[in-house]
Amino acid sequence: MTDPVIAARGLTKHFATKTGVVEAVRGVDIEVSRGEIVGLLGPNGAGKTTTLRMLTTLLPPTAGTATVAGADLLRESRTVRSRIGYVAQIGAAPSPGTRLGEELVAQARLQGLSKSAAQARLAELAPRLDLEGLEGRALAELSGGQRRRFDVALGLMHDPKLVFLDEPTTGLDPQSRANLWKHIRSLRDDLGVTVVLTTHYLDEADALADRLLVM
Repeated sequence: MTDPVIAARGLTKHFATKTGVVEAVRGVDIEVSRGEIVGLLGPNGAGKTTTLRMLTTLLPPTAGTATVAGADLLRESRTVRSRIGYVAQIGAAPSPGTRLGEELVAQARLQGLSKSAAQARLAELAPRLDLEGLEGRALAELSGGQRRRFDVALGLMHDPKLVFLDEPTTGLDPQSRANLWKHIRSLRDDLGVTVVLTTHYLDEADALADRLLVM
């Protein structure tokens, strides 16, 4: 694989518990090419989320090495974070009265964009995720599908070229799932974004992933 956007070798994560050491992830090797959607498929407890949390610098690996978005995972973690987007299983939890647009602009400002650039990015991204016209709506007033698309938008406001989605459609109804699938495909097809997603749904893996890694 030429110039992979992710190259991980032997990623391992152990957790110490009162009863001993738990091996959450054991020696995972991953390579991901630019512009593809790669699915991590496996049952709950297989280590999918832990692997994503290591690759996004949220958890330090017990062992192993990785290059993510052209930066060393351990030595250049700040650079990795600036180049990726991450959407967790459980979305962000700002105040329910917060307005969708103001929260997305605030997220972009935290990533270093100017106010005008953040507002321009919102104007570009909102229609792509079917959020146009909802900028002034309180987060508490969003439907489940709208709220999940908002979570995805949070991870995209700084225009990353590598995005991690952790079980992005869990809890959504079939129509909302299919709608979000469409938007995930458009990230690759229209914007050239590389997507790594975790799922335990076989139909979701089949519908979205160019390649599958089974855990």
